[in-house]
Amino acid sequence: MSHGRVLRILVAFVALCNGVPSLSAAEDTALERGTAITDPDLLREFEQHDVLSISRLLWRERNANFPLETDMLFSWLKQLAQIRPAIDAEFERYIARHKASFPNETIGVGEGFDVQLFDRATLKSNQTRFVLAGIVNRMDRAFVSEESCGEIRLIYRLTRFEANPSEGKAAMRLPMTLNLVLKARDAQQLSRKLEHITCAEIARRWLANDKWQDLVDALPFPQDALIDRIETNTQVAVAPKSALHDFRTDYLLKVFKYNADTKVFEEAPLENQIDRERLLANESLRREFKAWLLEPEHLRDFDRGTVLIPEKFLAKGAVVPTPAGLAPSSLQPEFGLMQGEGERDPAFSESDVVGALKTAADRGIGLQNIRSVAGFQRRLNDITCAGCHQTRGIGGFHFPGVDWTVDKPSTSTIVPGSPHFFGDQVRRRDILTAFRDGKRPDFSRGFASRPQLRGSTELAGTEYQDGWGAHCSLQGPGSAGADKSFTSWTCAKGLSCQAAGSSSRIGMCFVKTR
Repeated sequence: MSHGRVLRILVAFVALCNGVPSLSAAEDTALERGTAITDPDLLREFEQHDVLSISRLLWRERNANFPLETDMLFSWLKQLAQIRPAIDAEFERYIARHKASFPNETIGVGEGFDVQLFDRATLKSNQTRFVLAGIVNRMDRAFVSEESCGEIRLIYRLTRFEANPSEGKAAMRLPMTLNLVLKARDAQQLSRKLEHITCAEIARRWLANDKWQDLVDALPFPQDALIDRIETNTQVAVAPKSALHDFRTDYLLKVFKYNADTKVFEEAPLENQIDRERLLANESLRREFKAWLLEPEHLRDFDRGTVLIPEKFLAKGAVVPTPAGLAPSSLQPEFGLMQGEGERDPAFSESDVVGALKTAADRGIGLQNIRSVAGFQRRLNDITCAGCHQTRGIGGFHFPGVDWTVDKPSTSTIVPGSPHFFGDQVRRRDILTAFRDGKRPDFSRGFASRPQLRGSTELAGTEYQDGWGAHCSLQGPGSAGADKSFTSWTCAKGLSCQAAGSSSRIGMCFVKTR
């Protein structure tokens, strides 16, 4: 198959195909319709026919009809040359920080160590490769670049095969994902013949039940037009429970932006990943960041979840401990930027936030989510990559993906996404529907803990909104009292909000006890 045809298949598929049923629970199948591809048989077909493998998409000269194992993927593809060294450097920094915090603990690869590192040898092994685990429509991110109509994400899971993978032999999924993020379309490169491929048309194809194959040959897109970046999420270490700490796992998040001129993925800042350490060490930068974020127009975007923080304030990597709050302070992704969190010179005091909220109100800027200092603090955390991944994730992932490599998947692989992922599908589908109907989409989103609803009752009674296990507002004895940012987080009939964890404001919906 020629590379040009492969690219046309890719473009036709990600931009024009519809979502298909998955093998997850019935409610999840309904939630992801039109917004994600999680059918294991379809994913297996794409993988085995080498249509959407990373090596096929990035290596134009390759004629062999097989996906590359990781030993060749990172050594042969110049586009990926910077990824493994950048991850190695982060590992070395992680090891050095851990040794400084816990000098009496051993750290290394294998069960004999107090802290067990991810085996980076798997990234240069002929027995592992990245397997397509799902495709997710993120046109809800069109606020970043409206001409591109948002993003389509091809999500790959690192997998070890014990035999020839093309024969479907035994496989083991490893704790690392790699997301190839594509533009939903490249408006700058569209020819006049393709002017009908609008955001509305792309959304219509995802929501409808059309046959994308019929359109393959009509899409002569340029080769690199759609590629935007690669995102990696790696379980950097597991720390079993010890006398020094409880059990936890730490995850490393990295982003590599595609440079179309050099044709290389280059290390880049994570979107909205505030560089806490650098801000707290630099008074001038900290003051600049505070002034920027509290400016009313930026505060409005911050409230709605659509803020794009300038790169000068951002970090190029993040380590995310799970469960949250268990890592030493040097590894904490919670930014300690609020007064009262132990920082001598916080970026924001309570009076700063109260004043900014009043200024926004005086200017007629209505805020949807942040209505208190606690709401500001929660948004300050979950607007970041690290804070979001800590909230309602599955062991550090929001989309671990579908495991089609086994005939009888375990429960953990039947459900491809986290509660946060599924809880956000209604909002994402609403945005696709608005695009399809030629309306201006509402790109705002609620907190990662609780989906923002716009009149839909689809999530009522489920763990995603107000059912058993949903996040809710604690308002009874022992709580911090009702908070304006969370008072709408109630529980369904027969359930009550009960404390779960260390938070004095946010609990979980459980059966009422007498």
